[in-house]
Amino acid sequence: MPIIQAVERALKILDLFDEQDQELKITDISARMQLHKSTVHSLLKTLQMYGYIDQNPENGRYRLGMKLFERGNFVIHGLDIRKVAKRYLVDLSMKTGQTTHLVIMDGKEGVYIDKVEGPLATILYSRIGRRIPVHSSGVGKVLVAWKSEKELSGILAGYHYAAHTSKTITNEQDFRSELAKVRQQGYAIDNQENEPGVRCIAVPIWNHSGQVIAAVSISTLVSRVDDRELEHFLHLLKEAAEEMSEQMGYGIAMRNL
Repeated sequence: MPIIQAVERALKILDLFDEQDQELKITDISARMQLHKSTVHSLLKTLQMYGYIDQNPENGRYRLGMKLFERGNFVIHGLDIRKVAKRYLVDLSMKTGQTTHLVIMDGKEGVYIDKVEGPLATILYSRIGRRIPVHSSGVGKVLVAWKSEKELSGILAGYHYAAHTSKTITNEQDFRSELAKVRQQGYAIDNQENEPGVRCIAVPIWNHSGQVIAAVSISTLVSRVDDRELEHFLHLLKEAAEEMSEQMGYGIAMRNL
């Protein structure tokens, strides 16, 4: 199918905005897009007309519009697993004092679709909508560990194993060995592989057809949570994930095998 150039350019403009660049001048956008300023101006005005781009009246810089927030909420609220998981995330956070996350797979990365901040938590990396690499995160490992060989090979083809810390897995052979371990034990650990000093545990949530549809996790600081307490957290996490899986029809699927 042919790519519509104007649509592609508009989408690329939206992708320019992130945590570091929440507002951009038209000259910045023009330079990054390698497009003439007049072309960029037309694209921005069209996006602005429909609410996907806004302009700061104080400095004239462009920023993402509220329409994106609105549409994003439609997507998130349409995810049944998020509705099912919410009370468990809250309960786990209250019992452990830590931050809990719900993550789904999108392409070759995980995406945070919900989180609950714990009263003892100081972990700032995560936010709803943020993407996370599969090779260096507990949730990512869980999301790909039970994929078929064909699916896994597709994900790992050309995959970039960015070294976020000295403990990050940086090659396919080691990553595949790690995934085998995850399948065997039924859970994954990110042991300071994505952020120094942060250790996360994650388990899968299964659906009615026996597929992993999400991962739920608890994030902790190594300096505050020892191995014994982490083991207790894992027990709570597994219990919650089992109940969530049952609500997604997993028990029915297993009884029919």
